[in-house]
Amino acid sequence: MEIKLDEKDLAILALIQQSSKLTAKQIAKKINAPVTTVFAKTKRMEEFGIIKEYRAILRPEKLGSGTTAFIFASVYYTSKSDGASVSQRAVAEEIAKFPEVQEVHIITGDWDLLIKLKAENVDAVGKFVVDKLRLIKGLEKTLTCMVFETVKETTAIALPLKKPAKP
Repeated sequence: MEIKLDEKDLAILALIQQSSKLTAKQIAKKINAPVTTVFAKTKRMEEFGIIKEYRAILRPEKLGSGTTAFIFASVYYTSKSDGASVSQRAVAEEIAKFPEVQEVHIITGDWDLLIKLKAENVDAVGKFVVDKLRLIKGLEKTLTCMVFETVKETTAIALPLKKPAKP
């Protein structure tokens, strides 16, 4: 079920994406709405799953995980050892359990999975691939792409612009 969002909903979402630490009172002041309206709209968007969760975005380089790698992975769909079927989704879910893995996507094209990894350095990425990732049952091969520099990385979703009402 799709929920209709009005200008106030979109304004609230934009502000929450910038800083989830804003209080309802601060948001109400910024969008010129009563606090009760902000509370009600925020609660409604939470209930409909538009607002998934609130969290802090940490700086990985300050916490010893400043190296990013994207890893393409290929799954073999029949086990080489016993001929049993291997599920692409099960392989993805197994990879997602590693704490250094930030994202796992099932993709189209020449590769089956795209994995985003944060680690201490290039050596740690290599150890992860060799000692953890390649031991996953059903994983056929990998291709690791090291990130030299990140120009943009965000969790923000581009919100639709509301067209101004015609006079």
